[in-house]
Amino acid sequence: MTAELTALIAEDEPLLAAGLKAELARLWPELAIAAIVGDGASAVTQALALQPTLCFFDIRMPGLTGLEAAQALAEDWPDDAAPFPLLVFVTAYDQYALQAFDAQAVDYLVKPVEPARLAACIERLKKRLGDRAPATADTGDSPLDRTLEQLRALLGASAAPAAPRLDVIQASVGNLVHMVPVDEVLYFEAADKYIRVITAEREHLIRLSLRELMPQLDTQKFWQVHRSLVVRASAITTALRDDSGKVVLTLRGRPEKLTASRLYAHLFKGM
Repeated sequence: MTAELTALIAEDEPLLAAGLKAELARLWPELAIAAIVGDGASAVTQALALQPTLCFFDIRMPGLTGLEAAQALAEDWPDDAAPFPLLVFVTAYDQYALQAFDAQAVDYLVKPVEPARLAACIERLKKRLGDRAPATADTGDSPLDRTLEQLRALLGASAAPAAPRLDVIQASVGNLVHMVPVDEVLYFEAADKYIRVITAEREHLIRLSLRELMPQLDTQKFWQVHRSLVVRASAITTALRDDSGKVVLTLRGRPEKLTASRLYAHLFKGM
């Protein structure tokens, strides 16, 4: 393997990040640490800029979680970039929660990281790097395709428990509260600390995150098609897949086009 091996570490506890870096230097001296960051958004930004071979993502970081950072990275990874990095999640989860990772053959490390466990992880990573091959025209089974499949399963396994279904969105503007029936909403879009609530006639803002909203929606009716976008399935009129695997959506009653990421493109298949 002639290409330089590089890794990005995303960990908000400096001592743990330094310890992981030191153990990687001892056990895998050929691996260069390209960057160490302390939050999910920086992890995505730096990974896109540096295009490392591997990413070590802490599951619980400020801002984006490790899974959300991996989701954002998969959605934004350039088509002409280096191969998508292998992902290793670092977690304090118990063994029951780790079954989801085992089922998807995703590499993970449990805090505090033990040298023997890290050594075994490194051997698996080396094998996976050695096994990498370009996608074939017949299968389209690229490393990114397999990663997207794994992330879809992990994101589903980590979803919050169902909450009571919302029937009405209460959107306030000063002292006025607009009562917006959920059945009239065409899509929700995350925007900073707010969510845009879009109907055929107008737009409202609510101070909520998609992570909080999603458990209150009927997922048979509302599909998440991007990390920041949830669309009413029955409002979609057409879905056009582009060469990169993303899907452009048109909606009834709205002039704008929306983009579904590669991670959710599997939702749009002809019958």
